[in-house]
Amino acid sequence: MEEAHSSNQTPLLNKKHHNHLHRTGNVWTAVAHIITGVIGAGVLSLAWSMAQLGWIAGPLAMVLFASVTLISTYLLCNCYKTPDPEVGPVRNQSYIDAVNMNLGKTNARVCGLFVQVGLYGMGIAYTITSAISLRAIQKSNCYHNEGHNAECYFGDAQYMLAFGVVQLILSQINNFHNIQWLSVVAAIMSFAYSIIGLGLGIAKVVGNGYIKGSIRGISTSTTGEKVWLVSQALGDISFAYPYSLILIEIQDTLKSPPSEKDTMKTASIISISATTFFYLCCGALGYAAFGDKTPGNLLTGFGFYEPYWLIDFANMCIVLHLVGGYQVYSQPLFANVEKWVSVKFPDSGIIHKDFKLKLPLLPAFKLNVLRLCFRTIFVASTTTIAMLFPYFNQVLGVLGGIYFWPLSIYFPVQMYFKQRNVEAWSLKWVMLQSFSIVCLPLTLFALVGSIEGLITARLK
Repeated sequence: MEEAHSSNQTPLLNKKHHNHLHRTGNVWTAVAHIITGVIGAGVLSLAWSMAQLGWIAGPLAMVLFASVTLISTYLLCNCYKTPDPEVGPVRNQSYIDAVNMNLGKTNARVCGLFVQVGLYGMGIAYTITSAISLRAIQKSNCYHNEGHNAECYFGDAQYMLAFGVVQLILSQINNFHNIQWLSVVAAIMSFAYSIIGLGLGIAKVVGNGYIKGSIRGISTSTTGEKVWLVSQALGDISFAYPYSLILIEIQDTLKSPPSEKDTMKTASIISISATTFFYLCCGALGYAAFGDKTPGNLLTGFGFYEPYWLIDFANMCIVLHLVGGYQVYSQPLFANVEKWVSVKFPDSGIIHKDFKLKLPLLPAFKLNVLRLCFRTIFVASTTTIAMLFPYFNQVLGVLGGIYFWPLSIYFPVQMYFKQRNVEAWSLKWVMLQSFSIVCLPLTLFALVGSIEGLITARLK
């Protein structure tokens, strides 16, 4: 291992270097990043969510969350450059930077807490989901060989550890600008397993000869149980739209002209429209196929047994997508923490030095001590927590309930007010404040119900 170079740059120089990055992204690379980040673990729980809400409330809830996400996107796209969204001149490298520039340090600290918890939680959720999918492949083969009533039970700890090892390696990728290829592969995988889920759902409905489900959703023994399940379903749907967490980081990869704002809006319309269509189809067809017996995870709950090879292929696509999705969400957190440490210790040789490592039969690559240590700890901790709380639907609901309102609604609205100098009690001010206030109790309801479900599952 040899020292490659030393960089004791000041924060100002680092900012200048960032502003001169060679950005090559366009509408379609942005679409790939968005789809990789949005169509993830959440799509697999939507049939279960639809089953809790029923045929009217289920689709309406999905359209509602999609609409909120699109409104949030339009507000956030204007925050990439400050003070003018078109010409800047200051580029905000992350969501937290945008809040800091528009709303001040106190708001930035509060926002930072939600952002980091959200990004960290995505790592946990993706680790859980990948292990469930890998285990489902093993169970699918077992059911095919031994019969559908066979006792095919397998643990998932070893799969979580294997996923963690892969992420340890990929986490050493320098930054978000270096993973466009990973996002493209992951986006293709997400469409592949979504289409397979759609196809299997259609085949199941045709095979049944009728559409299952009801307007009320799944019946429960008590009203209280129904309320908790509905709240978890809303939390799962909100988790399916985690786009605001990474929007500005994606926007920072785009070239101009045209302006990054316009490119991002176009990419967002394409991506959110496509994902919402898939969500509605997957949720509706899954519920239509299984009714009250809709599994919590459409492709791993074994509503489908055959063709087993197609189930295996779909689950492998899920795993490959989550490998990329984990990095899409982790890289912004890595950048935030490492930037903070670099500014805190500007003269530290250990933090700023890169080392070149050459292994036999492999090309040389650069390592950084801070990057190696922090990212290893991060991956190890998400893997450990996933092993302690391997509850798919409940974990998704908790995460969605924590970050959806503050990051997708509150901060985008407040930054828009500040940037556009919207006067208090004007029509625009009243409409956006009402939008924010109305969405708050809905998100709290989803959060409380999901926490109750997680605690109940852990104590069983």
